[in-house]
Amino acid sequence: MIFQSLSDRLQATFKKLRGHGKLTEEDVNEAMREVRMALLEADVNFKVVKDFVKTIKERAIGQEVLDTLTPAQVVIKIVDEELTRLMGGTQSRLNISPKPPTVLMMVGLQGAGKTTSAGKLALALKKQGKHPLLVAADVYRPAAITQLEVLGKQISVPVYSVHDSKDAVAIARDSIDYSASHACDVVIIDTAGRLQIDEKLMQELKDIKGTVHPHDILLVVDSMTGQESVNVAQAFNEALGLDGVILTKLDGDARGGAALSVKAVTGVPIKFVGMGEKIEPLEVFHPDRMASRILGMGDVLSLVEKAQTAFDLEEAKKMEKKLRKNEFTLDDFLAQMQQIKKLGSLDSILGMIPGMGGLKKQLAGQDIDLDGKEMRQIEAIIRSMTPKERADISIINGSRRKRIAKGSGTRVQDVNKLLKQFAEMQKMMKKMKKMKGGKKGFPGLGNLGGMGLPKLPFMK
Repeated sequence: MIFQSLSDRLQATFKKLRGHGKLTEEDVNEAMREVRMALLEADVNFKVVKDFVKTIKERAIGQEVLDTLTPAQVVIKIVDEELTRLMGGTQSRLNISPKPPTVLMMVGLQGAGKTTSAGKLALALKKQGKHPLLVAADVYRPAAITQLEVLGKQISVPVYSVHDSKDAVAIARDSIDYSASHACDVVIIDTAGRLQIDEKLMQELKDIKGTVHPHDILLVVDSMTGQESVNVAQAFNEALGLDGVILTKLDGDARGGAALSVKAVTGVPIKFVGMGEKIEPLEVFHPDRMASRILGMGDVLSLVEKAQTAFDLEEAKKMEKKLRKNEFTLDDFLAQMQQIKKLGSLDSILGMIPGMGGLKKQLAGQDIDLDGKEMRQIEAIIRSMTPKERADISIINGSRRKRIAKGSGTRVQDVNKLLKQFAEMQKMMKKMKKMKGGKKGFPGLGNLGGMGLPKLPFMK
């Protein structure tokens, strides 16, 4: 998980502080040494670390902390506030033009994930009710145009491309007229990248900027390059004047130094983050929520927002009726699994729930697959059953279990385990029905986790 090592170090440091009734200057100094080491190990810029620790120390040693009954909590509050400030303070939004089209220009080095991010950004805007147009202005990289066209087709977003042209400026210019005639209110221009910053690259980008006058110039950087991504951001900002940064592959970087350094060093806000390579919408970057996650305080707001987009209200109502009538089948369970998967990995979900850091470690220690492998196995088992078997598990005898195991590429023991635990779940639902007396408001499956249900099949 992003910031995992930093989060672990900081939480261990604050745990020590909680053992002190009242903090001395020596306690604060020792804690700040730990914080400094944690940030440097997370690949945060040295000057940023120095200023950050100095600010916290000045605030923590003052009366603000020493006169309080719970000084450790106040130190955590100060660190939370300073982390939030370091990453930009508040959410930075896109500059949407009141007069369409809004022109967004994507820039960055080759390999940063620019083209994929253009597609993800288009998908995010489409979900907001916009009508985006993707523009293939990378005329140098082999298959760049085709890649964007494939992405556009996947997310049902139009792509403006000219295969036989090497004039990126003309393509960008003509795309604005194309957007007007095709009722597109946002134009996302995917520009060419290089393996390193060079004069020719920058000049072409300056020419495109001067021609289309973008409302936002967004730099796409690979967060896994650490400090190098901050250097890249500085160079692009000096040449073009950036409006925002998109950090890609954030889930692959356990350190997170780029996210903590880029705003402080360049003054350019992080607007979006990309998780993984699947075509899912870019996530809006919230500095305050990210700071809470780093300090192990969770991110409930983001979890609620994810749930609201993932779960279908009408389907939830139908499921509630089935639960009340005790008609919950494996087909329904499979449908619920599909909904839950939209929330992301179990790892990311636990990271958003306050106080779940310990549970995450406990699950990891039990070798629980947090990336959905075992959930896929359950899905394969259920899909290998006939409709009658999914509706009534009592008819699944020995020979049927062997057939299901063979069809799903699993063992008979795996099939038995799923059936046993699903039967336990059904028993628990019957008990809950009796307790509730069939009243309205019987909780849906999404709420069953807090009701003492037996472990789900993917929890060993």
